[in-house]
Amino acid sequence: MTQVCVSQVIKESGVAFGTSGARGLVTDFKSEVCAAFTLAFIQAMQQSFSFKRLAIAIDNRPSSPDIAAACIAAAKAVGIEVDYYGVIPTPALAVTSLAEKIPAIMVTGSHIPFDRNGLKFYRPDGEISKEDELDILAVGVKLPKVEESDLPRVQTKAADYYLARYLNVFGADLLKGKRIGIYEHSSAGRDLYANLFEQLGATVVSLGRSDCFVPIDTEAVGLADIEMAKNWQNEYQLDAIFSTDGDGDRPLLSDETGTYLRGDILCLLAAKHLNIEAVAVPVSCNTAIEASGAFQRVERTKIGSPYVIAAFDELNHAYQRVAGFEANGGFLLGSDVSLNGAQLSALPTRDAVLPVLAVLVMASKSTISSLVDRLPSSYTASDRIQNFPRNKSLEIIEQGLKKNQQLLSQLGITGFKLATTDTTDGLRMTFTNGEIVHLRPSGNAPELRCYAESDSVERAELLVKLVLSAIDKLK
Repeated sequence: MTQVCVSQVIKESGVAFGTSGARGLVTDFKSEVCAAFTLAFIQAMQQSFSFKRLAIAIDNRPSSPDIAAACIAAAKAVGIEVDYYGVIPTPALAVTSLAEKIPAIMVTGSHIPFDRNGLKFYRPDGEISKEDELDILAVGVKLPKVEESDLPRVQTKAADYYLARYLNVFGADLLKGKRIGIYEHSSAGRDLYANLFEQLGATVVSLGRSDCFVPIDTEAVGLADIEMAKNWQNEYQLDAIFSTDGDGDRPLLSDETGTYLRGDILCLLAAKHLNIEAVAVPVSCNTAIEASGAFQRVERTKIGSPYVIAAFDELNHAYQRVAGFEANGGFLLGSDVSLNGAQLSALPTRDAVLPVLAVLVMASKSTISSLVDRLPSSYTASDRIQNFPRNKSLEIIEQGLKKNQQLLSQLGITGFKLATTDTTDGLRMTFTNGEIVHLRPSGNAPELRCYAESDSVERAELLVKLVLSAIDKLK
């Protein structure tokens, strides 16, 4: 029987690289597809690194164990041993990969719908780049015979590394007297967070643990989750509620009223606490970042952690304390920083824990809401239309570039004119009254996202609702 080239298997699989890893329908993640991606990744990494081990972890999606088993079998077929860490947050795997200087694969679909999953790849020195993705897709080795077996024993070292990262720089009384609710749902980190927060002195209330996978999107928090947070705060008198998306790299943090902070506002506060000098943020983030005057430089990028990380190279040449973050709340530490007399090493991948702990430190002598109130009065909202074909999204964006007034009329945006457009990623329109509407097809799923910015939360939310309702009628 003729052996098939791994690049051909990948090309025909329906699984493709998006803004953060390879994503696709669960039904497309067949064993040979998982094996092909794993072998191509190993081959691409062996061009620059010498290693004999690979780290693998998963999220709580029902499909993740089978995908991991196929990846592990493929690695073993070419003589690479595997450290299997079971269900842990993506940043915990990344911390371990960096510490052990070995590549890693995280099996996760993050926040995308239940019928999908993904693979996120890490070099021994951090997240793969867009150039690495091209190298993986170009690997021409043949797919060998792979014999699958049961998953190996789960190792605990990665969880220990991740907890130690923060326990070593934050004091045991950091959260003393605080009541923190942890919305566990199906988060990959739900078995770690209570331990961490309790060791930092908090009284923890576990909330909303689910046996079914819950695709929490921190950029488009559902009304049910918003109302649930308010009810939990009232019932348990919490100082804050903490949660994450499915793989634990994007945070949700509420203030003392049960109101969730926007991810970029959470990270703006955290970066100020960490005395960050220069930040890289996607074009979709709130303009309060510049208006705050907190940073010597703000570099705007396309949406996706690889683009934020790519900006670190230049920033690290000119500044000592560098970070990045996204509108979803994922915080990327681009350089080593000194914190509380200890060294916190760089972690150039999305992390949910660091920004939350930083803001809780800031709120130790005030409230979270008061910290937000002191920022420039610029408010953002976002939502999405799911199951929206990418080609349709691109048609709308193209129309906005060629016939912008016609599109604005169709979207119900009247009474003021377009001032500038930004096509860094999608179509970001700034109007003469200072408001912003940004349309962008998701890089991970068939979704159209809309971001809006205005001088009030209500107006920003209204803009998003108005635009998406109009677009829905155009389908």
